[in-house]
Amino acid sequence: MNTRIRRIPVAVAAVAILPIALSACSDNGSDSSDSSAKASSSAPASTSASDDDMTGSGDASTADQPFGPACSAVPENGAGSFDGMAKDPVATAASNNPALSTLVTAVKKAGLVDTLNSAQNITVFAPTNDAFDKIPKATLDKVLNDKAQLTKILTYHVVGEKLTPGDLSNGTFDTLEKGRITTSGSAESYTVNDSAEVVCGGVKTANANVYVIDAVLMPAN
Repeated sequence: MNTRIRRIPVAVAAVAILPIALSACSDNGSDSSDSSAKASSSAPASTSASDDDMTGSGDASTADQPFGPACSAVPENGAGSFDGMAKDPVATAASNNPALSTLVTAVKKAGLVDTLNSAQNITVFAPTNDAFDKIPKATLDKVLNDKAQLTKILTYHVVGEKLTPGDLSNGTFDTLEKGRITTSGSAESYTVNDSAEVVCGGVKTANANVYVIDAVLMPAN
């Protein structure tokens, strides 16, 4: 993906230079015919390359949009919409999404709101309320009241770089908790640690890329 994206400026430069080359050739009467023929014969190759590169760019743009079954529940307008969340830092953006209310409560209890909002270029794997509901209530209540353990779990869901969907195809990433997570998948189907499915991915906030997941990730003890 990265290779194809980097080709675009070359194709654009070629298109920009071509008129200048043709103009220069037209000033030289004796070589005008030969030069024009050469330019004409080379034009289809440039056009073909440009078309291929633009197709690649289109694919990247499509992959850059939010995807997954849970994305349909996101409001079309307002602070909780995709456009609205893109304007706010990640903890604030999450607070505007009702499906992440348990996560927001946990982040507040751990005192991580300012930490997450002030961080730059991070990725957050955000468990839904249903993901937290899979944890026995007694266990969840205990974790929510243990700040150290809660902080450990929450920071395990944060990677210190912005990950694109393509990065998740087969990756291993260090987390802020100092542990590692692994991801796999393709297209619009990705798994984290072979246990959590991405149900709404490619969500942008002002400082983070967010992948909403259907299970809580547990770091090693």
